[in-house]
Amino acid sequence: MKSTVEQLSPTRVKINVEVPFDELKPDFDRAYKKIAQQVNIPGFRRGKAPAQILEQRLGRGAVLEEVISGAVPAKYAEIVSSGDVHPLGRPEIEVTTIEDGDRLAFTAEVDVRPHIEMPAFTDLAVSVDDVEVTDAEVDEQLDGLRSRFGTLRTAERPAQQNDFVLLDLSATVGGEEIPELATTDLSYQIGSGELFEGIDDALIGAAEGEQRTATTTLATGEHAGQEAEVTATIRSIKERELPAADDEFAQLASEFDTIEELRADLRTRLERVKSVQQGAQARDKVLKALLDATEVALPEAIVDAEYESRKHDALHAFDHDEQRLGRWLEQQGHSAEEFDADLRKSACETVKAQLLLDAIADAEELSVTDGELSERIVYQAHRRGISPNDYAQQAHQSGELGAMYADVRRGKALATVVHQASVTDASGNALDVEALLDAATPR
Repeated sequence: MKSTVEQLSPTRVKINVEVPFDELKPDFDRAYKKIAQQVNIPGFRRGKAPAQILEQRLGRGAVLEEVISGAVPAKYAEIVSSGDVHPLGRPEIEVTTIEDGDRLAFTAEVDVRPHIEMPAFTDLAVSVDDVEVTDAEVDEQLDGLRSRFGTLRTAERPAQQNDFVLLDLSATVGGEEIPELATTDLSYQIGSGELFEGIDDALIGAAEGEQRTATTTLATGEHAGQEAEVTATIRSIKERELPAADDEFAQLASEFDTIEELRADLRTRLERVKSVQQGAQARDKVLKALLDATEVALPEAIVDAEYESRKHDALHAFDHDEQRLGRWLEQQGHSAEEFDADLRKSACETVKAQLLLDAIADAEELSVTDGELSERIVYQAHRRGISPNDYAQQAHQSGELGAMYADVRRGKALATVVHQASVTDASGNALDVEALLDAATPR
């Protein structure tokens, strides 16, 4: 087999392939065997008819068609596996020559990973936020813990922020009542943001038994993107009474004897959370600096596929009704053109990052161990609330394991870059990159 690669553009090649018929003998044997199993020829048991008889009955063309259907993809895969071409997506294959007994020729056009000139990773410098915990943040955490031990009591006053109210709700669109949005005796905390936009402002200041109305744009359901009038009737108002923040509370809510020990523990936990955030920020900023410093030619078809995937996900919330999505965008002050432009931009950024990190992983000869892949499976399973075995089976059946492998490998490539980059905090202190990445790594 002879093959040549013709560069059509920085992201697309045309592979020209010639295969002598001598190399196709295994393919002919396979074709004869397959055809013999599919036809009944008098005087021969199924699958036992010789090649000469099959050609006499079915014609040489049928045999050649079967040979080509198997040989062309196999020869293309052989070229790809040799490492000369790194395809992205499926090829467009065209059989150009069939000279029976002599040669088979075909071409394959396919998107490929472009050549990328890497910047010096040591030249990349980023700054991340300081890990600083304020007394107010500790107070907020302590109040959250106290609220778990708080009690509700009836408030003899109009509703305020953070009050718990019992509501009857109804909604209309264009004057028509929407039954699926009606409910009674709904418990709701004002300010939680878990109901319709605008309802919190409407409820504040309302007395028990009073009705309040808010105008909102529905985000999901049959009427997504449409304006609705939501009416809430307040049945009761309660406020949460918190226990005193003293040593007695510390002993009740934790393993500590004093409130100061509890506050110190809350501060340590916050510092740990901020360290994780700092590590994630370092990765994100280094990636952005890397992308800004690197030119990457983007395969149009790959960008289009990423764009379509993102648009499909966006439309899913609107039952794939573009008109409803358009109405919702209009309510948010955006146009369909702006929405598409943003989707296209994010698709380009994603494809660029993937191509760049894959190239770095290849250059560094990075791979993913079974243990690393298992860690990611356990992490994703925990996020979805299912067992790792169930998630692994689902990922295998849906083909997600390959994407997960690629994602872990790209993460290792980015870590390689971060290790060589200069990372400082807002105060100018050089940071321990190893500790940063370890803190930010999903477990």
